[in-house]
Amino acid sequence: MNVERGKPRQTLLLMQRRRRGLRFGSEEGNALVETAILLPIFMAFIAGVSTFALALNNQLTLTKATAAGAEYLQTIRTSSTDPCANTYTAIAGAATGLNGNNITVTITINGTATTETTGTTANSCTGNVSTLQAAQGDPVTVSTTYPCSLWFVSWHTCQLSAKVTEYEY
Repeated sequence: MNVERGKPRQTLLLMQRRRRGLRFGSEEGNALVETAILLPIFMAFIAGVSTFALALNNQLTLTKATAAGAEYLQTIRTSSTDPCANTYTAIAGAATGLNGNNITVTITINGTATTETTGTTANSCTGNVSTLQAAQGDPVTVSTTYPCSLWFVSWHTCQLSAKVTEYEY
């Protein structure tokens, strides 16, 4: 008789344990759920940092190339037959990692923009050589722009720009 009475009691205890287990749950699988929630947030953060770093690198490259082009223009503006095209070539060559066809160059002498050069359709300033030579000793400003695309934020584009003024001494 004791045996028969023990079985229902064991079954009742087992059912209570199962209910308690279902109600409070075990720790199994929590790490997977936490990873599934946090991994996309972490990956978005990493992608954002990488995109910002790439844009900053492009900005530094553009600024360095603009400075190199302005220095080059200052040295060749009286001796070259087409200093604007030569300046554009120098900037595009110095801007490693950037697409030279997307760089826009504006040369300004004494506050007057002489030319705007973009890509392979480089406008020459052969007609403005006399202006460049007449402005000997005056500062020359070279401005560049370059489109940047933030691949992480696909709906947003930006425009990088650099401006360098060279003075002749």
